[in-house]
Parts: sequence; C-alpha cells; structure tokens
Amino acid sequence: MNQQKSPEKGEPSLNNYARFSGIAFQMIAIIAGGTYIGVLLDDKYPNEHSIYTLICSLFSVLISIYFVIRRIIKMSKR
Repeated sequence: MNQQKSPEKGEPSLNNYARFSGIAFQMIAIIAGGTYIGVLLDDKYPNEHSIYTLICSLFSVLISIYFVIRRIIKMSKR
C-alpha cells in the first residue's frame, strides 16, 4: 500500500520552512520599502547626514520585528 510517513514530533515539516521563509521575505520587503522611502525623502530634502534614510530604515526594522514577533506568537498558539 501507499502509506505516507507523518513527520515525527521533532522533525520540521516543509510547511514550517515555507512559513518561516515567508516571514523572511516579508521582513525584507518592509525594510527595503522603508529604506527606499528614506532615500526618496533625502533626495527631495537634502541634508548633511541622510537623516531621513536613517530614521525610515530604523523605523522599518522595528516594524518588521513587530510583525515577526506577532506572527510567531500566532503560530505558536496553533
């Protein structure tokens, strides 16, 4: 017969890899978008230290960490 092995408790499944890689791509997209907005603002309003890029990229990193933590908490409740 054609019996499929169910993943054991300690063995990660392909579904988990897909979820976590999706989280990584979401982080990359949020950080890249925030940095891009900062670069655009620095081009429009030039300053000595590229402060808009620094602020927007830092803010986007914080936002992406927030989304990752929220998603991991939601996945752990399942």
